[in-house]
Amino acid sequence: MDKDKFMRSVRLKEPACQGCINCIKHCPTQAIRVHNGKAHIIDKFCIDCGRCIRYCPHHAKIAVYDPLSVINNFKYTVALPAPSLYAQYNNLTNVDIVLNALLKLGFDDVYEVSAAAELVSEASREYIKEHMDEAPFISSACPSVIRLIRVKFPSLISRLLPIKAPVEVAAEIARARAMKKTGLKPEDIGIIFISPCPSKVSYAKAPLGIEKSNIDNVVAIKDVYPLLLPHMKQDESQLIPLSNSGRIGIGWSNAGGEVAGLLTENHLAADGIVNILRVLEELEDEKLHGLTFVELSACNGGCVGGTLTVENAYIATTKTKRLVKYQPVSKNHLSDNPDAGNLYWADNVEYEPVFRLGNTFKESLKMMSDVEELTARFPGLDCGSCGAPTCQTLAEDIVRGDATPNDCIYVLRANIADLTHKIKDLASKKKTDGSMPEDSSVLLDSYIRTLTEELASFGAPGHARKEAPKEE
Repeated sequence: MDKDKFMRSVRLKEPACQGCINCIKHCPTQAIRVHNGKAHIIDKFCIDCGRCIRYCPHHAKIAVYDPLSVINNFKYTVALPAPSLYAQYNNLTNVDIVLNALLKLGFDDVYEVSAAAELVSEASREYIKEHMDEAPFISSACPSVIRLIRVKFPSLISRLLPIKAPVEVAAEIARARAMKKTGLKPEDIGIIFISPCPSKVSYAKAPLGIEKSNIDNVVAIKDVYPLLLPHMKQDESQLIPLSNSGRIGIGWSNAGGEVAGLLTENHLAADGIVNILRVLEELEDEKLHGLTFVELSACNGGCVGGTLTVENAYIATTKTKRLVKYQPVSKNHLSDNPDAGNLYWADNVEYEPVFRLGNTFKESLKMMSDVEELTARFPGLDCGSCGAPTCQTLAEDIVRGDATPNDCIYVLRANIADLTHKIKDLASKKKTDGSMPEDSSVLLDSYIRTLTEELASFGAPGHARKEAPKEE
């Protein structure tokens, strides 16, 4: 299996993990198991939504991204600030304050992702108009959403809007302009994205829809935020005019921002991974009618709710609306941006059947039957004590060879009670002289040995597991 295909940026900080099973109840793709007192993330199931980071009470889930020191790896660096960066600051009235601070921080140039978002909005309007008979279209801006559809909703892949995400368009334009300005080779120019979420870290390394991303490194908003503050206290009259985005581009940071740029009323905008799952299920079942476009953001509130931000998502939403109140609708048009190049995907997104049980249809049917039989043996409480999120998930793990029925403490308890009863019955059959038939004695020894083993296996979630499941 191609590891890059299922690359993830959400990782476990093992010393901090207490094996509390809180994360497995919040993971939307059931990508986490808890065994031997520690959580384990299964690569091919994880979509990097960051939900486990937000809900882990012990801060054992973290996002892996690049340090700001990567700007020293290049001769010339361009910062790509996500529009959600602006919403982190109080009383910000001029985006140029942030952009000038990025130059003072050490970047050689900046290019706003919000500027590219306005180009993507225009390209999306044109594409939808020309392909209206194929509607509804699903936004392809959120990497977590694309990855979710790729593994769980294959029938909806064809509805993904085949247009590059604003961050990728921004990276291509930034590199092209930097090469013209400096005469440097592409490899000498560092395109650094300042991200609100971990999914875009994985996207930069293993993009979908294109072969290779123009983003060289990804740093977190929460790391850059405090470093910019000392450089933001200055006379606005001394600022270099750098901002080139309006209400549409900056508004992309909020839930509903993308559909606002499409200028259509027949849309649906949903944020938060739980809500997204519900919408995708209804789309798959053809329960939603009359829609032209569906905007889906994995984070609550949109990109401002990413786990690499610092401000409350809903306060950040209000800040964004205040910031764009007097901005023009848009400052960017495709006709004025020759460096934008081709905004459409070069590769198709393909279905990845990671949840399929067998390698063939016949094998899958047999394994599904085994899963149903095993699930019926379990109490149906979905308590998570086994280290899997649900009884059915445990059954699937057993069928795959990654677990045993005794991982369920209720099954284990029933087995122990049954063995204890058998031992008691055999013991009561002793002869008056205290002896026992040889065959009964052997059976008793076997029962005692099995009981001892099962008692020894009892413990924390995933108690019966000898080894942690291998992450793909």
